[in-house]
Amino acid sequence: MRAAPPSDGLERIEANFAGRGFDPHRHDTYAIGYTIAGVQAFRYRGAGRQCLPGEVFVLHPDETHDGRAGTQAGFRYRILYIAPRLIGAALDAPLPFVRDPVSSDGRLARAVKSALADLAVPLEELRRDQIIGEIADALAASGSGAGPVPTPDLRAVSQAREFLDAHRGTVTSAALEAVTGMSRYALARHFRACLGTSPYRYLVMRRLDRARAFIRAGTPLVDAALRCGFADQSHMTRQFRQAYGLSPGRFAALAA
Repeated sequence: MRAAPPSDGLERIEANFAGRGFDPHRHDTYAIGYTIAGVQAFRYRGAGRQCLPGEVFVLHPDETHDGRAGTQAGFRYRILYIAPRLIGAALDAPLPFVRDPVSSDGRLARAVKSALADLAVPLEELRRDQIIGEIADALAASGSGAGPVPTPDLRAVSQAREFLDAHRGTVTSAALEAVTGMSRYALARHFRACLGTSPYRYLVMRRLDRARAFIRAGTPLVDAALRCGFADQSHMTRQFRQAYGLSPGRFAALAA
């Protein structure tokens, strides 16, 4: 696994797997990429899928999926994890939903492959914004609105997101109601329309972001768990598997 230099809201990775790659899991970002070699097989929204070399895949936030090699030769791919808030901001609209996870759409393929070129080079701000805009436009052109809220309250969602970013420990629904002035159930609907996930899942994923950074830096797993707001290492491991389809220990080995 090879990761590009980090960029706010974007993560770019190239990986090569044989056999089973990932157990069923879900994350709160769009996962968009293309297969370079081999056959990438996965289950998504209750159906088996295959992504062949040159084809693009688009997985929506919070949709459970797995990943494995479709043949004994294994598979290689590049993938972009992009925060839904960036897509929503670029479109100023509810998140687009691409129903077919495997696509040969030319516009989408060009945007994805351009975004995933030159992984060794850090993204300048203008280049990052270009990537976000091109991906957002391509998703909108090939998808449909996913959010049930026709006019999401961007102010309330932004307030809730900023509060969750600042509080990595326990956060109550009452606290979010006080911050946003919106009921917890209405906020959950607006939050999902704008960010593709629930407030709780968003909070857990931010804890896991910190945990991955600690693990990459060589922090012992138990220390990473406690420093990121998890009850213990087992708690972090369960959440890690649910989010990424592999254990923290295996992630540490791949990252090394």
